[in-house]
Amino acid sequence: MKPDLRTALAQRPRVGDGAMATYLYQLGLPVGVSFEEFNLLKPDVIADVHRQYAAAGAEIIETNTYSAQHNKLSRYGLEKKTEEINAAGVAIARKAVGNDAYVVGSIGAVRGGAGKNVRTAIVKRDFEEQVGILLASGVDGLLLETFFDLEELSLALGIIRKKSDISVICQFAVEDAERTHDGIPLAEAFRRLKGEGADVLGFNCRSGPNGILRAVETIPNDLGLPLSVFPNAGIPDYVDGKVIYSATPEYFASSAIKFADAGARLIGGCCGTTPEHIAAIANALQSYSPLAQAKVIPKTSTQTSTEVIEASPRKSAADLPPQDAEPSIVDLVRQRHTVIVELDPPRDLDITKFMAGAQALKDAKADALTMADNSLAVTRMSNMALAALLKERVGIRPLAHIACRDRNLIGTQSHMMGFDALGIDHVLAVTGDPAKFGDLPGSSSVYDLSSFEIIRMIKQLNEGVAFSGKPLKQKAKFIIGAAFNPNVKHLDKAVQRLERKISAGADYIMTQPVYDPELIVRIADMTKHLSIPIFIGIFPLANGRNAEYLHNEVPGIQLSDSVRRRMNGLEGQAGRAEGIKIAEELLDVAMAHFNGIYLMTPFMAYEMTVSLTEYVREKSKSSPSGK
Repeated sequence: MKPDLRTALAQRPRVGDGAMATYLYQLGLPVGVSFEEFNLLKPDVIADVHRQYAAAGAEIIETNTYSAQHNKLSRYGLEKKTEEINAAGVAIARKAVGNDAYVVGSIGAVRGGAGKNVRTAIVKRDFEEQVGILLASGVDGLLLETFFDLEELSLALGIIRKKSDISVICQFAVEDAERTHDGIPLAEAFRRLKGEGADVLGFNCRSGPNGILRAVETIPNDLGLPLSVFPNAGIPDYVDGKVIYSATPEYFASSAIKFADAGARLIGGCCGTTPEHIAAIANALQSYSPLAQAKVIPKTSTQTSTEVIEASPRKSAADLPPQDAEPSIVDLVRQRHTVIVELDPPRDLDITKFMAGAQALKDAKADALTMADNSLAVTRMSNMALAALLKERVGIRPLAHIACRDRNLIGTQSHMMGFDALGIDHVLAVTGDPAKFGDLPGSSSVYDLSSFEIIRMIKQLNEGVAFSGKPLKQKAKFIIGAAFNPNVKHLDKAVQRLERKISAGADYIMTQPVYDPELIVRIADMTKHLSIPIFIGIFPLANGRNAEYLHNEVPGIQLSDSVRRRMNGLEGQAGRAEGIKIAEELLDVAMAHFNGIYLMTPFMAYEMTVSLTEYVREKSKSSPSGK
């Protein structure tokens, strides 16, 4: 007879299951529906997913009831089926796995996503109803997952503890590796939940293995409870109308060992994970033996969210009045090595460090600063506002990204008209990461336009014609950039896609980071027929863990085996020094083939991109006219 769940999780690391909703999406089921309703409409499909995870090695299976609460179901007209859907979720899981795995009732935050302003009385009502149904249906435990705020999680836990002594797993979704969304230090939040009766504490969603490992490291050694981790399969990418995750099962296998060494006793997967990811975790943990020294890997200064950026363009001298003529980025790069540096807009209201970085990069003679448009769907300060400030206060050229995700046709044209009025005429057209995977998952992704279409529409403004076809009385002067990802298996197909962007009207290209000198040479060879300039992306690595995060979790980035070996295990100053050295070696090759250089600043460590900008300037002295 197997032990109860509480005892099982105290014995050794156990394997959890993987994603339900994103896996159903991969199997061809539609988005925009209640996946929980499939407990009634497609019970065989849900049962098969449970069986696949159990066969892959999952010892703990979650019911398909994450959003099966009155308030959330009411959005689909299903609130009267709350009890039926939850009870069916438990019955399907139990029948699918029998006694081979523990069945835990999944409960998501009522205030998650679009429900941020739901009244406390409704939150309490919904938790009491769902908890009661799941307990009556015979679950082995309850999983409170993807909670953003301590107060809501504490409320749900308190309701459970008034009804039962059942095993309860509590999991936060965090972007900040040290605090909950309502600003409570994670260590403090965990101690409070332990005192309120939680049996297991941990994290799921919002981050891949790297970000969740950092959050685990903030938890003190003496907590005295098992930890649980269910990371996403990296950062999602939006390719040809489909959401794709990049983290491989092999990466999850190596991460599982790190999690176990850090004290995790329940290890599974969240968005983007599949039975293959769970099988990799199970195989990695099969012969696991814990480190002699327990729990926490030494905390480092590694930061998480790295935003893979695509650049922005500028004004053409031919379009400006003679007295104001200023060479554009395209003009400059045809004459000499030209450096564009990416600097992330802040996620809060303090622009002090951003402006200091901008000034330092101007002093280093960067030609322009590029700013993403809420990259990775994470809310940041408006790049339009910062672009205006850069022109006014620093006197450096801004390049603003324009994402298709956030604005419909009306908003996009309005936005572009505002840029024109401010004299900000270099932009980069990008698709934008899906909103549901950012920090406001309840927001909508618009995508009225593709990256090809937005290039054509902005180009149309340069003819003095609105998106609607009506005249605008004068012409805009936008220079439009397009993004290029060369880190793909079939580079020839990527170049063909690039040719389509050029046909749509792109004036220059900026690439994703490249870490292989041979690939830089291949790019040069395969794009030599193109008529517009290319800026090669160089992203200096901060440390070994940053390297693994970028390689495994961030779409469009692929590190060479050599670079990963060189960065392996390096932290702090040693990591930054080696990262700079690798970047300089890449620059040596890039500058021999391209005049355009695109530097990306890791974690606002602008000292690194200042150093590399100065390196380009010094190296250019021997060939002032460029390559």
